[in-house]
Amino acid sequence: MPRIAYVNGRYVAHADAFVHIEDRGYQFADGVYEVCEVACGFIVDMPRHLGRLNRSLTELSIDWPVTRGVLPIIMREVVRRNHVTDGLVYLQVTRGVASRDFVFPAGTKPSLVVTARKADPAAAAKRAESGIKVITVPENRWDRVDIKSVGLLPNVLAKQKAKEAGAQEAWFVDADGIVKEGGSSNAWIITRDGVLVTRPAEHGILRGITRTTLFEVAAKLDLKIEERGFSVAEAKAAREVFISSATTIAMPIVAIDGAPVANGHPGSITLSLRQAFFDVAEKSPA
Repeated sequence: MPRIAYVNGRYVAHADAFVHIEDRGYQFADGVYEVCEVACGFIVDMPRHLGRLNRSLTELSIDWPVTRGVLPIIMREVVRRNHVTDGLVYLQVTRGVASRDFVFPAGTKPSLVVTARKADPAAAAKRAESGIKVITVPENRWDRVDIKSVGLLPNVLAKQKAKEAGAQEAWFVDADGIVKEGGSSNAWIITRDGVLVTRPAEHGILRGITRTTLFEVAAKLDLKIEERGFSVAEAKAAREVFISSATTIAMPIVAIDGAPVANGHPGSITLSLRQAFFDVAEKSPA
């Protein structure tokens, strides 16, 4: 079956899904996005994702393209039309189409694109069994990374560098040598005492939805969490290291900049977080 996309009020064949060349998302990266996991026919943590979308739109003074109650209906319809049981649904909102000018155009209707695609949960589980590798790169992004903006060029370059190094993710490290977050994930370590550590999300990183849900998962498993920064050296010496995102859940890290973490294999605590995640995450029927 051909893929279907939603573009500004119409469901169209994915191959025919286009926006205007003067869409401000294309011209200025003037837009935001969200990605929700679809698992076993449910959209995972959708209310939290839409809450974060609302925050991103508010921070950039972009109006909702449709009412907040209608967007979940569109998302479910895109998932249904693409026959996605396991995969993801992606939505992007830009300020809309206007003659190219840096200032906000008056009266422009925001653009909305929603797509969905299938994924193989068995493949993700296999990656978790072996773990992935990360490299570190200097922080070079703008200060407002708490907004889930489509302006992702530094992330693209970092993740390309990771690929060229045989790794699957890159961590941005600030001027003080403290890990901030990954190119598309939040960063965690587990200390020798079994305490989960992740950087506070008030400033300087994106408040990940999966990150937020993992706080509840950890509470269910009676695990302690400390919100504080950690250095690359502390991460390399940690009991376990992992990343979290909508597409990875809790994914074990087995090497940092080529140096193995602990015994170089996924840790039991990370795997237990991963296993318990869907018992806690909110699941909306797709």
